[in-house]
Amino acid sequence: MPYAQITGWGKCLPPAVLSNEDLAQFMDTSDEWITSRTGIRERRICHCNFSDMAVVAARRALAAANLEADQIDLILLGSLTMDSLCPNTASLVQNAIGAHNAASIDLNSACTGFLYGLHIGTSLIRSGAHRKILVIGGEFISHYMNWARRDVAVLFGDACGAVVLEADEAPGGLIASRIGCEMDTSSAIQITNLGSAYSRLNEDFLYLGWNFEGQEVFKRAIKGMSFACEDVLQRAGLSITDIDLMVPHQANQRILDALAKRLGMPQERIMVNVQRYGNTSAGTIPVALTEALEEGRIKPGDHVLMASFGAGLTWGAALVRWGERVTPLAFSDAELPPCNSTALEILAPHIARYKARMEE
Repeated sequence: MPYAQITGWGKCLPPAVLSNEDLAQFMDTSDEWITSRTGIRERRICHCNFSDMAVVAARRALAAANLEADQIDLILLGSLTMDSLCPNTASLVQNAIGAHNAASIDLNSACTGFLYGLHIGTSLIRSGAHRKILVIGGEFISHYMNWARRDVAVLFGDACGAVVLEADEAPGGLIASRIGCEMDTSSAIQITNLGSAYSRLNEDFLYLGWNFEGQEVFKRAIKGMSFACEDVLQRAGLSITDIDLMVPHQANQRILDALAKRLGMPQERIMVNVQRYGNTSAGTIPVALTEALEEGRIKPGDHVLMASFGAGLTWGAALVRWGERVTPLAFSDAELPPCNSTALEILAPHIARYKARMEE
């Protein structure tokens, strides 16, 4: 039975930066209020389509693995902010990169989208169904944001990351994983007026709303991620002291701190970049993983533990034994379309629309 090694990795971050000071220009908040509660100082705002970010991340991951797109036989795209539901957005990415021999599947489990994709992709390679899989996770969450809601608007940002999985006889790759969902709290994180359950005849249909139960999310996130981490460690016959680096979902600093305390994981062995990008949902783990490799924080043979949670409430963990290579074989010159606007300029019409709605 083959193993599924991670052989390529890449990220895409939009250039427009939305700082806490920018947010304070149009809502009742401050840098101190946001930073003290979340650890977030800035986030990125996308100026193009979500698929543009996915294409750039995919091309960079393919270059790192020194593969051509037509060598990929499956694309798994984890996101809740797709360009299109019909056709699926994975097929748009497939066409853009020229992956003519691939099947393409969209996955929506919110923030756990990438980790779910890693779990599914590894299982398909180990079963012999596929040999080379591109797993992408990312989000264009600013497109769906209610900019009149301080409790959610300060948390999220846009980004995308990708990895290549390849069949290999050498032991390694994803050696244990566990995914699940606590369906009784499905409304704790919810974007309303989005989906066929909402009537288009309702005058509020074009205004997206958010349910966000912060305390419930915090409690369930720690419970779900810690259970999943402990489960995969037990399956692999390892303990937390065997983990060289943890790459958790970057929701906010308080959740990261609480998870580390519960697991007994030293802070210096946890990859954190939430201060720079905020919560990019399905994009947080692949972006953080790519940056950990860029910073030399992952060595050959290291045990890397990933954990995530998301709307649903979905949760999961993945334990990877890293392979021999920690540097890209090649680099891609893929870039997003030029951006000539600031983050506030990109968001201005959306902010005005929601503010006007609140004043009606």
